[in-house]
Amino acid sequence: MINSRTVLVTGATLGIGKGIANVFAKNGYNVVLSARNAAHGAQAEQDIKAASGNEKVLFVAGDVTRFESMRQVVATAVATFGGLDVLCANAGMFPSAKLDAMTEQEWDDIFAVNVKGMLFSVQAALDALRQSPAGRVVITSSITGPVTGFPGWAHYGSTKAAQLGFMRTAAIELARDGITVNAVLPGNIYTEGLQGMGDAYLDSMKASIPMKRLGDVEDIGYAALFFAQETSGYVTGQSLIVDGGQILPETLEAVDA
Repeated sequence: MINSRTVLVTGATLGIGKGIANVFAKNGYNVVLSARNAAHGAQAEQDIKAASGNEKVLFVAGDVTRFESMRQVVATAVATFGGLDVLCANAGMFPSAKLDAMTEQEWDDIFAVNVKGMLFSVQAALDALRQSPAGRVVITSSITGPVTGFPGWAHYGSTKAAQLGFMRTAAIELARDGITVNAVLPGNIYTEGLQGMGDAYLDSMKASIPMKRLGDVEDIGYAALFFAQETSGYVTGQSLIVDGGQILPETLEAVDA
């Protein structure tokens, strides 16, 4: 598929971010991957080129918690591919900490990446997105926080809810520039990070999902692609839950009733 549009995906070297980047690459986009770990970045670039057959994939090291770093990432994307049309603000972290043990530093660290990092990514990309005939911002939020809760993730859930508050006002402010701002809310997606939760957690999550399976990273990628397309220009300030129906049952018994 021939496509001249360019996407920047933050947190793109592992997990959901890598899945999003691979979907865009398979659909002909010029893809810029960004994250802090250069070794993971080089491997992700190679993997996505091989999986997609698209050679227009580039890793650029960047730190979403530093505005100047993100400004340089965007500048490289523009210089390499002639512009930027889509920002997938995906970078995030999800450590666990119960309320009675959570430290101020743990709270500050997750907000720095998940919320401030989203803000800096969007701010750095704005000038380039305004030059696009169809600028798009797609935020990776979560069902945790906006819709559900899970012990140990009060700080994580707070950041994901904050992202949706940001999205709604940003969508209003940027509408005059023709830029849409939307969010994808993943449920339990099978990633390296989720594997670390252990088999018991994975089995319990599968049992609570009507589709009886965890999501694939490309399930989130195709949701992001919908928001990113030029044909989705009248959709803004919206959130799309991609969770296999996880939030629907009132009880676990309802899943098998």
